[in-house]
Amino acid sequence: MDYRQKRKLSFVTIGLIFLLSGVEYAVILPTIWRYLQLLEAPPYFLGLGLSAFSFSGLVTGPVFGHWSDRTRTTKNIILFSNVFEIVGNVMYFMGYSKWLLLSSRLVAGIGAGAGSSIFGFLTRTTLPDERAQVFAAVMACRQAGLLIGPAFNIFLRLCDFKLGPFVVNKYTSPGLFMCGMWLLMQFAVMGLYWDIPPLGSVPEQHTPLTEVKGEDEEPLMSLEDEDGAAEIDSYGSVNPEQTETQLSSESPSPPPATSEPFANFSASHEFLREEVVVLLTAQFITLFNQTALETMVTPLTQKYFGFGELANSVMYSLCGVEVIAGFFLVRCLSRVLEDRVVLAVGLLICSGACVWCLIFLANPQGGYAFELTEFIIGVFLQLLGLPFVAVSQVSLFSKVTAEKTQGLSQGVRRSVGGLATILGPLWAGGLIGNLYVMLGMMMLLLTLIMIMMVLSYENLVEPPRVVHGEDSENGG
Repeated sequence: MDYRQKRKLSFVTIGLIFLLSGVEYAVILPTIWRYLQLLEAPPYFLGLGLSAFSFSGLVTGPVFGHWSDRTRTTKNIILFSNVFEIVGNVMYFMGYSKWLLLSSRLVAGIGAGAGSSIFGFLTRTTLPDERAQVFAAVMACRQAGLLIGPAFNIFLRLCDFKLGPFVVNKYTSPGLFMCGMWLLMQFAVMGLYWDIPPLGSVPEQHTPLTEVKGEDEEPLMSLEDEDGAAEIDSYGSVNPEQTETQLSSESPSPPPATSEPFANFSASHEFLREEVVVLLTAQFITLFNQTALETMVTPLTQKYFGFGELANSVMYSLCGVEVIAGFFLVRCLSRVLEDRVVLAVGLLICSGACVWCLIFLANPQGGYAFELTEFIIGVFLQLLGLPFVAVSQVSLFSKVTAEKTQGLSQGVRRSVGGLATILGPLWAGGLIGNLYVMLGMMMLLLTLIMIMMVLSYENLVEPPRVVHGEDSENGG
């Protein structure tokens, strides 16, 4: 099996992982509110339950990312993290108390930390020009899971039997179902996933990869160029080993500190650069707003429209259709538009959605049909902007940070997002009865990132990628 085939199978497996994560979210979210009510949990436990999953991912993301950077492997990390998903869903199925339910989401969230390793793997094994398209496809897989998940709920809600001492009903069955799905995913990873090396590390890998981009396009680097040029990372720094060979007669050897795993990371002040700060802020604000609205939706539909588990599941399915279409739209647009343009469009749409919600949803009036129409438009606008922001900021972030520390960088990025998905549900959970305050804060945050985007627009581009040895010596 050649490099291209292994790469394709690995990407398919990653898509399945994201698909399953979407299924889990869509299966559990429509029922967790009533599940908590049956366990006599106070309303704020809904926010705690959603935040607990994100908190675990926030902590473990950089750890798993650094692990993959050091070992250049991700298969063992994925297999290890999936164990926590399995255990967490078993705990969710047991459901003895509200605290066990909360702990189950905390344990399952540890498995989400492997996402940083996966994004690092995708960055190292894709070309910059195709990266946004690959990220869009992978993220669309998660949305496909959100679409498929409610369909499983239609059958899971019919469960009503006992499994030993445990009751299997429409509230506990999602945990048992997801436990079985993650067990199957373990076998898929073992059989289909390959720890392939980064692009350009072996000359023979270039030829098959040209088939991915198209036969008429040139390889990433010709063999002649590869013999005389330094291997480069994602923003143009020279590979330390080749630099030492080329410049050993003219410059001193690198200091011992470069052998430290975080040396290049610290020396470049990776996350203090303006463009990185803007992208991390965009990550935080958009996920904060998204999770806040998701937390608000279920109680809102129950209060104003009388939606139950089935109606909520259908609603999430329709939302999944829209978001999948949005990701494929972004996939097409990314071929002709810069990442920063796609990001700007997404932020504008999200701002419009927040204004709409602030005007029409904070205090809905006009009768059932009119209020439902206002609600549908608000949700539609919010979901429309999500793919634009999600894909563009991940793609651009991978280009402005070093390739050799992508696992750690993506882990920090996902931790920032994890912090947002912790605070978002907590903020919304405590202000479900005061939507003006909740939505007003969201609008303030969007205004802040729009100002930052305008001021830093010129810097939101991929830096030059090629720096030759003599240029590096002269400080170029």
